[in-house]
Amino acid sequence: MSRREIRRMLMEPKHRLIDRPWVVPAIMVAVLLAGIGLGVGVGVSLLPEKPEHKAQAAWEQAEMAVDRPPRREDGSVAVPDEVAEPPFTPIIPLPRPRPGGDNDDGMDYDAPQAAEGATDSSPRDLPPVPQQAETPSPLILPPPNVAAPSGIPAWQRYAVPAPKTGGRPMIAVVIDDLGVDRRRSERVIPLRAPLTLAWMTYAQDLPRLTREAHARGHELMVHVPMQPQGASWDPGPDVLEVGVHPEENRRRLEWGLSRFEGFVGINNHMGSRYTGDRTGMKVVMEELRKRGLLFLDSVTTDKSVAPDLARSYGVPFAARNVFIDNDQSVSAVLAQLQKAEAYARKHGAAIAIGHPHDATIEALQQWLPGLEAKGLVLVPVSTIVKAHGTP
Repeated sequence: MSRREIRRMLMEPKHRLIDRPWVVPAIMVAVLLAGIGLGVGVGVSLLPEKPEHKAQAAWEQAEMAVDRPPRREDGSVAVPDEVAEPPFTPIIPLPRPRPGGDNDDGMDYDAPQAAEGATDSSPRDLPPVPQQAETPSPLILPPPNVAAPSGIPAWQRYAVPAPKTGGRPMIAVVIDDLGVDRRRSERVIPLRAPLTLAWMTYAQDLPRLTREAHARGHELMVHVPMQPQGASWDPGPDVLEVGVHPEENRRRLEWGLSRFEGFVGINNHMGSRYTGDRTGMKVVMEELRKRGLLFLDSVTTDKSVAPDLARSYGVPFAARNVFIDNDQSVSAVLAQLQKAEAYARKHGAAIAIGHPHDATIEALQQWLPGLEAKGLVLVPVSTIVKAHGTP
């Protein structure tokens, strides 16, 4: 190649990619699409969460705040020898453990209860629960929860007699998650009756605790662990789960219902996923109908199928109206109890659910004595079921 040819090649203009006619429009389209994607992502992240989803998450997180029984290194619940259950071989193999083990919610169950606000006292400074002026005579519990020969269903046979309402609005206060925190559970028992006390299936010393509570005039329920939506929330052992064989869920439920006697029914612990599953809830309704028990829906999801199935199976049914202690401060609990009062005045009855938190116990100490002066009457859940429930 001659020098002239080489010089000509060096002097010719180079064809850059940017000079091609389709490149600039393509870059503009790419920038536009990236901007739209970024804007949509930011917008979705800023959208307010639906109220029902916020309430569901807040309630199940509040349930997780209740102290849990100690667990062994293998994740099982440590139960004293005197109340240990005999070994059981399930009908079908148990479901595979959750990733990270049974206790994969990351919580330290041995940690003390979280602080409840500047206005609340620490547990050691709380005043003792005042005793009632008159201790009710001990109630003699009939034999186990099976239908009586006379045909009286268990939910009526074990129901606590309610005071005369005289047409006044009724409020039932349910305290669930009882038994796992022994100290706080024992502080609930002396509160003014009749409360409705729901005891966790895997709590310890349940026969003694529930008999003491029943003797104080409180109505008893079983608090049954059911699968939540949040995979990181641990509802406890023998939880009813979606996708588990119905007979295995039945075995778990039967175990929970064998833990103590004298209860009128059950309510769900967590359960925002399980109570929305028809297959799983059919097992629950079949067992409740067979045993003559009622179902109280804690309403941890707006997709619960419990109302429809209770009606189909003829199971007495009621649903929670107000949660009282998502915010664990005395002032917040009192404010929620006022909401329950307003609901009862409007609809004739209200069911409020809370936990054995220090703030809840202190708020109830303040609130319960003044209820009658407000023209309201405290009743057990069974009374509201008789008046307003299904069927």
